[in-house]
Amino acid sequence: MAKVPGTKGLNLDESLIFERSRKGRTGFSLPVEDQDLREISTSHVPAPLERKDGLDFLPSVSEVDVVRHFTRLSSWNYGVDSGMYPLGSCTMKYNPKISEAAARRPGFANLHPLAPESLSQGALQLMYELQQFLAEIGGFAAVTLQPAAGAHGELTGIKMVRAFHLDVHGRPRKKVIIPDTAHGTNPASSALNGYEVVEISSGDDGVLHAEQVREAMDEEVAALMLTNPNTLGLFEEHIAEIAGIVHEKGGLLYCDGANMNALLGKARPGDMGVDVLQFNLHKTFSTPHGGGGPGSGPVGVGKVLEPYLPVPVVTHKGDRYHLDNDRPKSVGKMRSFFGNFGVMVRAYTYLLEMGPAGLTRAAELAVLNANYVKSRLEKYYHLPYKKICMHECVLSDKMQKANGVKTIDIAKRLIDLGFHPPTIYFPLVVDGAMMIEPTETESLESLESFVSAMKQIAKEAKTDPGIVKSAPHNTRLSRLDETLAARNPVLTWSKHD
Repeated sequence: MAKVPGTKGLNLDESLIFERSRKGRTGFSLPVEDQDLREISTSHVPAPLERKDGLDFLPSVSEVDVVRHFTRLSSWNYGVDSGMYPLGSCTMKYNPKISEAAARRPGFANLHPLAPESLSQGALQLMYELQQFLAEIGGFAAVTLQPAAGAHGELTGIKMVRAFHLDVHGRPRKKVIIPDTAHGTNPASSALNGYEVVEISSGDDGVLHAEQVREAMDEEVAALMLTNPNTLGLFEEHIAEIAGIVHEKGGLLYCDGANMNALLGKARPGDMGVDVLQFNLHKTFSTPHGGGGPGSGPVGVGKVLEPYLPVPVVTHKGDRYHLDNDRPKSVGKMRSFFGNFGVMVRAYTYLLEMGPAGLTRAAELAVLNANYVKSRLEKYYHLPYKKICMHECVLSDKMQKANGVKTIDIAKRLIDLGFHPPTIYFPLVVDGAMMIEPTETESLESLESFVSAMKQIAKEAKTDPGIVKSAPHNTRLSRLDETLAARNPVLTWSKHD
């Protein structure tokens, strides 16, 4: 009898948890007297499609077994609907259910992507207006909705940068500068476009300084990729001067917009000199985030990059909306059809619901919440940068290491206390980093519960470090071998396993 790992001696058979099938059980009944069913026979099934081995491969379970199995599994999951999700740099905010309802409206959910323009005017209008909303929020001339995720938006943005240099300078240039506080996907997006990545260090205060950019900037640099606010949760206060230095050498300034939740209604990247930025609709604008998708990474551009937008571009003339494919300088199509449309519907609904004042308030509360958490925990955990943060704060395990307790232990112990761990060991510039982003979603009571859990762990690290180092204790599985899981993941179930 196979034991369930991590159940600490309980006599549990793994088959009782995951294998519910018992020969002879069924979860359905067919009305045998139904005329239509009686007329169906295997003679109507083409020979190549007829199964030779019956349906024995399907589980034999009752309806109640099925319902209880999936209900039980759902209770093992943790999501933003069940508790605080403080993953830094991910903006795991609560997603209003009105956005979900809008995305499921039959006219949107059932619209075929090959439907003609004449039958897609509502969807095209939504896309056009969403482009305009995002352009206004970011301070840009135009927006493409095509990219399917944030990193895909980065790839698209740098592809447009490359097209610009080829068109204007006759060559793509060779390098992209990326600070050490940028998002981790930035180097990959640059490399995939054929660029050499040049990393530069931020200053001792956690932000990039003009002299560092000036030293690295030359006529071979196509772009500087900056994350603002950066991954330390700090606003890049020298961004306007940095933009001037980049532009003086003929380069372009890319801004990673994954942390846009801190800027809504307060500051526009386009006004700071940014030429191109990707938005993350699944972080900032109300789409459930996690589980591999879906995502959406629209890209906003200044006038200089507008000719290179992916096709088709949604345009408006008179009272009709159109898909414009006649753009000779376009980088081409970056996504099948027009992007992840359901995510666009959610973002559009969220923007209409919030309005300008609501978006501004969301940014203010996100920043306030992060600074509240920082101020409540800075006596208990090391604070590497003693500055006002933006939407997230970064702590480290420096104070706990004296007792052998590390960031990974703190994260595992948080699970015991009912919280999803924050982002850990990122950004890399902070040893043992814990990046906490509460978002505007969380109430004062919710923040205090999280703070109390973190304070309890800090106390345990001094008085009983063993309980932290061996966590989690209350989960169905104890601490797993993460190295083995990464190298040999088991992603599917098979009765032959």
